Amino acid sequence: MQFLFFITLLSLVNSTIAAESSIRPGLWEITTTSDLLNFASKIPPDQMKNLDALAKEYGFDMPIIQNGAAKSNTCITPEMANQEVMPDALQAPAGCVVKKITQNGSNYHADFVCDNLQVKGNGAADGTLTSKESFTARTVFNGTVQGTPVSETADIIGKWANTSCGSTKP
Repeated sequence: MQFLFFITLLSLVNSTIAAESSIRPGLWEITTTSDLLNFASKIPPDQMKNLDALAKEYGFDMPIIQNGAAKSNTCITPEMANQEVMPDALQAPAGCVVKKITQNGSNYHADFVCDNLQVKGNGAADGTLTSKESFTARTVFNGTVQGTPVSETADIIGKWANTSCGSTKP
């Protein structure tokens, strides 16, 4: 369970950086690496199935996880790419609220707070839009996930993949 909610949290922050920027709309591939993701290979297949089902309940597809990295796709609509403020819909699934977003050129910083039954704590994301088709980011989260203390850092790479999002939803 902890793993799913941390991935949800990372997805939230990944989307924050991506949607906040003047980026190319379309399908984006997001790769997240962290020490926590190294434990995914130790989760038994039946528990991974349960996590996948739970992720779907929260409106997420479980990312492909291999060698300490999670790969997922996200869709950025033209409206999202042009917004100066992160859409509220990106905050709701994880139950987290972005408190402050600042921009300095192509660099972004976001502070967020999570206070719900599953995830409590705070964190920050720092990202750089390296081009309209790529970004890098680092997230830091300190708090609890289902009552278990978590202190985690993750590195994120986002790359534009296609103009069409296909079946991937924003």
